[in-house]
Amino acid sequence: MLGPVILAASRSDRMRRLISAAPVTKQVVDRFIPGETVDEIVPIVQELTSRGLELTMDVVGEDITTPEQAEAARDAYLALVDRLGTLELGARAEMSVKLSMFGQALPGGHELALENVRPVVEAAAAIGTTVTLDAEDHTTLDSMFAIHEELRNDFPQTGCVIQAYLFRTEADARRLAAAGSRVRLVKGAYKEPAEVAYQQKHEIDKAYVRALRILMEGEGYPMVGSHDPRLISIAQELARQAGRKPDEYEFQMLYGIRGDEHLRLAAEGHRMRVYTAYGTDWYGYFMRRLAEKPANLRFFVRSMISKG
Repeated sequence: MLGPVILAASRSDRMRRLISAAPVTKQVVDRFIPGETVDEIVPIVQELTSRGLELTMDVVGEDITTPEQAEAARDAYLALVDRLGTLELGARAEMSVKLSMFGQALPGGHELALENVRPVVEAAAAIGTTVTLDAEDHTTLDSMFAIHEELRNDFPQTGCVIQAYLFRTEADARRLAAAGSRVRLVKGAYKEPAEVAYQQKHEIDKAYVRALRILMEGEGYPMVGSHDPRLISIAQELARQAGRKPDEYEFQMLYGIRGDEHLRLAAEGHRMRVYTAYGTDWYGYFMRRLAEKPANLRFFVRSMISKG
């Protein structure tokens, strides 16, 4: 399986230098990350929202090594919130954040990440939107869930992400599927050991359906993070069985992947949110997109060969 190899490469400084230096890389990266600055991303936000789509915005960058970098990440999100507010797009665009960007892995990281993310959540609420805490590797999740719970005391609309491939996820889904919660379910895109995660696609798919059923039958707001046509159909059926209306759950897909499907679901009356990342520190995000879907890797390789 290529996925684990690509995920290992996402942590390699040598591979980062090699891929970043390839002339074709930028134009391929642009498929998934359509800008580096707020100014560059605004036209994308306006175009997607004009077509009936909603967004969740991610400022890419996870390799934070100093408190100053964590503060810079906080300020980047505050600048994004300010621009969305000015454009009156708060109702159509939320934020997704990785707590590693806010200093979670540094000494005293739990408290530091909470201190840095709280102003972003507060600013988002002020313009009528919210923040979802992305899940990262399994060693960070207890901290993420604790920060999520703390933030929800003041900002109950704060969302979080659970990953189907982890053994713990069904229990997390049951705990989180409460009234007022917002939970995005994804398959998972980090290299995890067999002691904590399913390794085979068919096992992950089954685990995804089990967790999704729990969320759909619960009292919260499920966010279906998948590009898999079969899982999308299953999600619609589970929503029907649970008696959910179209505005009581949503689909989420990545920018640059299955764009026609985004528009089809929106045209059918579903809430369809596009996960749209931007920024300069794109490498880790880009490599996980390649690992998640073999077609993405084939696209990248073909582009390198054709330009070689």
